[in-house]
Amino acid sequence: MTFAEELKRIRQRKFLSQDAFAREVNVSFSTVNRWESGKTKPNLSAMKSIKEFCDRNHEDFSTIEEKWLTFGEVSQK
Repeated sequence: MTFAEELKRIRQRKFLSQDAFAREVNVSFSTVNRWESGKTKPNLSAMKSIKEFCDRNHEDFSTIEEKWLTFGEVSQK
């Protein structure tokens, strides 16, 4: 699963629209849309907000953090 897919999964588990999730983590709707489409990844400040969201909502942050750290890496097979 990619970072984008993991973020979308977490958002949908809480039955939030992209706009509602954006308000929860203090970013714009278009920012969440770019994250979920895989065009960009959150900066460190946004990741801190996502972690706080996960903590408040009893969601595991470790998987999304791992995907964020490896975002854009090409598999060496």
